[in-house]
Amino acid sequence: MRVVAAMSGGVDSAVAASRMIEAGHEVVGVHLALSRSAATLREGARGCCTIEDAGDARRVADRLGIPFYVWDLASRFERDVVEDFVAEYAAGRTPNPCLRCNERIKFAGLLDKAVALGFDAVATGHYARVVEGPSGRELHRAVDHAKDQSYVLGVLDAEQLSRAFFPLGDSTKPQVRAEAAERGFAVAKKPDSHDICFIPDGDTRGWLDRRLGQREGALVDATTGAVVGTHTGAHGFTVGQRRGLGLDRSSMDGDPRYVVEVDAPANRVVIGTADLLGVDVVEGEHLRWCGPPPVGSVRVGAQVRAHGEEVPATAQVGEGDALRVVLDRRVRGVAPGQSVVLYEGTRVIGSATIRATSRA
Repeated sequence: MRVVAAMSGGVDSAVAASRMIEAGHEVVGVHLALSRSAATLREGARGCCTIEDAGDARRVADRLGIPFYVWDLASRFERDVVEDFVAEYAAGRTPNPCLRCNERIKFAGLLDKAVALGFDAVATGHYARVVEGPSGRELHRAVDHAKDQSYVLGVLDAEQLSRAFFPLGDSTKPQVRAEAAERGFAVAKKPDSHDICFIPDGDTRGWLDRRLGQREGALVDATTGAVVGTHTGAHGFTVGQRRGLGLDRSSMDGDPRYVVEVDAPANRVVIGTADLLGVDVVEGEHLRWCGPPPVGSVRVGAQVRAHGEEVPATAQVGEGDALRVVLDRRVRGVAPGQSVVLYEGTRVIGSATIRATSRA
């Protein structure tokens, strides 16, 4: 096969590209330029889209002896990921930009361009497995559950999976680093990127303030309805948040308070005690199926965070673009805008964006 290896400049994508070559594929390395004003150097371990990263990817490609290109998808990334991120927070929701990037950039923009140029598939350094099943290719959890990234790939559909390779799914991170060192890759000890790549300093609230501006609003107690403080913008809060509320707990009862609701239209943030955070019903929209969609009421495992615990649940697909998931136990801090990914064993069934939560 002719395969595009997405090369971020990190150790995982480097080893993924080398394994695709060893498997006998014709491989071309591609680095995605996603920033309109990419920094020259990485800031600590944050981000993955700097000029330094592009240089690291090019050096790996040179060592592998494969062609290497930089594809500029910055405008599409700004529109489909960054602007979506801002709009979701402005609406009082908590998005996951990594899922949107996988759905709209790496497995839409990148894959679409690769196919248009005559390539058969795309390979990435994600920790997940593609398994041939009775109805076609299936997405499964990685062997290394500590590094498993199937959650952020739950937005892929069957057609995208048919053209996707994840060569690291059967390996652990130490094995990948050791292999990179054996191959002489300079990135063998390079720190992993983390957090949100387009917010390199990690200050999400400050970044959103610069985009959306500040506007004073009320902090309201969920039980009494009393105003207990003020804030500078509801966009700076997410359900389950404890820190940065600006409260004097000694003037209340001393117990920790958490965000339990973000009312963006009213610029109001509702806070309460931990017992108010638990929910066991999740309503979803924007359904994405990794294979045949489930029919009727089915037992599943449900995961609502990238590194969260899978919870046994019952899922019911409604008419149109609607999903209702009833969890076997309550989960705290589930926010609208996040994604719920459904599993059957290690197989990913699909995903949905959380529209609302409640208690059964």
